[in-house]
Amino acid sequence: MKDSIHLALDLGAESGRVMAAHWDGRRLGLEEIHRFANGPVPVADTLRWDLPRLWQELELGLAAAAARHGSGIASVGVDTWGLDYVLMSRSDEVLGWPFCYRDARTRGRVEEICRRVPRAEVFAASGCQFLEINTLCQWLAHAEQSPELFVAAERFLLMPDWLNWSLCGSHVVEFTNATTTQFLHPGRREWSRELLERLSLPTHLLPELIPPGTRLNQVRSSVRTRTGLGDIPVIAPATHDTASAVAAVPTERTGAPDWAYISSGTWSLVGIESPVPLLGPDALAVNVTNEGGVDGTWRVLKNITGLWLVQRCRQRFAEHGGTTDYAVLAARAAEVPGLDCWVDPDDHGFFNPPNMPAAIQAYCRETGQKVPDSEGAIVRCALESLALKYGVVLDELESLTGRRIEVVHIVGGGSRNELLNQLTANATGRPVVAGPVEATALGNALIQLRTLGELGSLTEVRAAARASEALRHFEPAPDPGQRWPAARARFRQLLGRAR
Repeated sequence: MKDSIHLALDLGAESGRVMAAHWDGRRLGLEEIHRFANGPVPVADTLRWDLPRLWQELELGLAAAAARHGSGIASVGVDTWGLDYVLMSRSDEVLGWPFCYRDARTRGRVEEICRRVPRAEVFAASGCQFLEINTLCQWLAHAEQSPELFVAAERFLLMPDWLNWSLCGSHVVEFTNATTTQFLHPGRREWSRELLERLSLPTHLLPELIPPGTRLNQVRSSVRTRTGLGDIPVIAPATHDTASAVAAVPTERTGAPDWAYISSGTWSLVGIESPVPLLGPDALAVNVTNEGGVDGTWRVLKNITGLWLVQRCRQRFAEHGGTTDYAVLAARAAEVPGLDCWVDPDDHGFFNPPNMPAAIQAYCRETGQKVPDSEGAIVRCALESLALKYGVVLDELESLTGRRIEVVHIVGGGSRNELLNQLTANATGRPVVAGPVEATALGNALIQLRTLGELGSLTEVRAAARASEALRHFEPAPDPGQRWPAARARFRQLLGRAR
């Protein structure tokens, strides 16, 4: 299938894109066909996703791809963020606008779950980090506030699975995204029905699970008519965006547990690849999550609030006539000496504040630190805080595995941020390899190619990823004054301090 084109529909919480991946038998070249903004829509006192608009944007991209490449298109696959879901009736009607994981209805649900089922038992049945955004917390809130929808629903689909239904009529849930719900058993690799029953949540909604790389149906005839696409297959790659991104980590050390990844975007997912989930008491104590990967691997990681901090700062700056360009903000941050104030990116005050710069300043003030007083200083504070938090998580992962992490791969849109890449090398004391930038779309397309027989093992997939993009390398900067070890110690003290 040399000189073929494979469409990657890649949706993140901030933007979506339709990418055409050109395969020449050795490498993939990515072409952006259509990009559009995404974000939750306030409806009354809730945050929802506008499904019709998202689908309309994707169809616009599919039509543009068909007009440009016609019969050269061989397949299409979808990936999105995790956690969020769609309830559907017996006749495939969508029941209610789907909630965004940042909706406030899940406040306090982790504690409620753990009052009803011991924390260790929830972890054993799910392997998931305890977060209020998890699908399990969302279901608990949904069942309490709108029980009639669960009664009327025939099935639930996670966001990429609903898009696959829109594309080809499938009614299945792909495994890597299912593992983000907190109700999939990592040992049995099946839904944790007992956990849901103990929480009085419905189990009749749970669809068939499929592995990444499953070939689904052909594109619907109605979609072909509207877009001009040919009669091509829909392939479920690793539909969780981070799972696709990790499949495209360009390491030559597949199988060697001495590298870590940071999938850097709105969230930063910091983790390692493991042949088995880590479910012991130490893993529970540090609150890691075990998410499914390709070829039976597990992504043992922690979700950290990522460039959301900078995204929301930029939005606030723009509203008041300030800087809107990310590169300019990074340049101004680089001019600030730094190492004098930080925040815990995962503090609840940064979850969805109306004014992110003010929230960062308030945190610094309340913890007795210097208060950043300019755009550059605020962004510098945010980026240094992320880099230092990465170091904390990497140390925890080393402690869990007993193995030294020798190199860190940063993939995704955040890998463009050279200042953050260098700060990460400085803060962790490890070399950083940055890229691919479009790792999620690249991994999505590479798994499509493997399903179609063009690639074999995960090692071959990653070799193709290495061949497809130039990588950038960052070494820890010389530190004769030992400022970074001192910063790491002070940052750990800050994390343990009550505000």
